[in-house]
Amino acid sequence: MNAVRIVGIAGGSGSGKTTIVTRITEIVRDYALVPQDNYYRSAEEMPANVVAAQMPPSTVAAHDVITSFNFDHPDAFDSDLLWEHLQALKAHTPIRMPQYDFVHNRRRNDTVLVEPRRLVILEGIMIFFDKRIRDLIDLKLYVDTPDDIRFIRRLRRDISERGRTMDSVIEQYMKVVRPGHYEFVEPTKAYADLVIPEGGFNDRAMEALIPFLKQVAG
Repeated sequence: MNAVRIVGIAGGSGSGKTTIVTRITEIVRDYALVPQDNYYRSAEEMPANVVAAQMPPSTVAAHDVITSFNFDHPDAFDSDLLWEHLQALKAHTPIRMPQYDFVHNRRRNDTVLVEPRRLVILEGIMIFFDKRIRDLIDLKLYVDTPDDIRFIRRLRRDISERGRTMDSVIEQYMKVVRPGHYEFVEPTKAYADLVIPEGGFNDRAMEALIPFLKQVAG
């Protein structure tokens, strides 16, 4: 039975991780994608240290409630479940991956069946933070992109895809995203096997990945 290999793609929010994933999937067809974002805890289940401010009144829109929580803290993720799922995939066992509602900030009731593949792509801002998860990753990539570009990308995404207001995105960025990046995300760059400036638009870095990816794909 072929070994399951995990490629981890980390980097700050808006760094271009998704572009790297797209480039990889153009090379390798037999893969499973596991986004760390799917393993966020529901807002009402966040630990006390992740509450960034007092909850606003119930009349406040859901996209503004998000600023009351620090989604850029390691404890915002259900890392135990993610670790268990990655172990299962490594052992050629299917998983039921959770789905997340980013408009209402809670885990959905439905799950997605993920079958083990020779290549598992794990993508997320803090996938290198937890040593248990880090030790399961066979190739660690860190996407390094300037802060201003990352913020613009995040602003566009959150408004167009997640029903957020511009003010709430800016407030969240200043309160928790930027501090969380420098405290929890940026330091994990030291664990990377390869740092990729500018993400998937770095053709030379992508060319360096091709031999490994083709080897995994067989």
